[in-house]
Amino acid sequence: MKTRISRITALLDKEYPDARIALEYSNTLELLIATILSAQCTDVTVNKITPRLFARYHDAGQYAGAEVEELEQIIKPCGFYHAKARSIIGATGIIYNKYQGKVPETMAELVTLPGVARKTANVVLYNGYGASEGIAVDTHVKRLSRLLGLSRESDPEKIEKDLMEIVPGEHWGHITYLLIEHGRRVCIARRPQCERCVLAALCPSANTIIRQPRN
Repeated sequence: MKTRISRITALLDKEYPDARIALEYSNTLELLIATILSAQCTDVTVNKITPRLFARYHDAGQYAGAEVEELEQIIKPCGFYHAKARSIIGATGIIYNKYQGKVPETMAELVTLPGVARKTANVVLYNGYGASEGIAVDTHVKRLSRLLGLSRESDPEKIEKDLMEIVPGEHWGHITYLLIEHGRRVCIARRPQCERCVLAALCPSANTIIRQPRN
């Protein structure tokens, strides 16, 4: 399995040399907030909202003191805006009061913040601090991990655990974005393009999908 994941990583690295996070931000606090907003929302939508949001609030103290109704109106297109507004105000309040306005740098600290689970924490650690304490499992990573036979689990944290056992630690942060790119461009949920997939020979699902009749 470790040999296979090395081949998968190498092929995806060659296919997507510029794979990176799609969210747009200029500092770690903005990264955290954008990642909270991205839950069950596309990165494209988040990137349309955040310029206005980031222009209105500039630090943890301002977010923590925001009027909830005003914040909700700005982030409303992201969906679940009531919960996300509460998470942002709650998380930034802790950051302002406990961490002197600086986003925490460890998994243990990050997951204590409202709206922050392991996926969000992994994104912030890797992209904000260049650290990897795990692997961010989004919908693309979850789906491709199962199709490629890397995990049989359905729970993101269990999938993350399976991946961490076979992916070398130095690739934990980056493999998320390789799988996301492949999921967006080729291994598309409703119309996987196995016939042009660089991983077809390594994918136990490819032959089954290719043989399925197309309407």
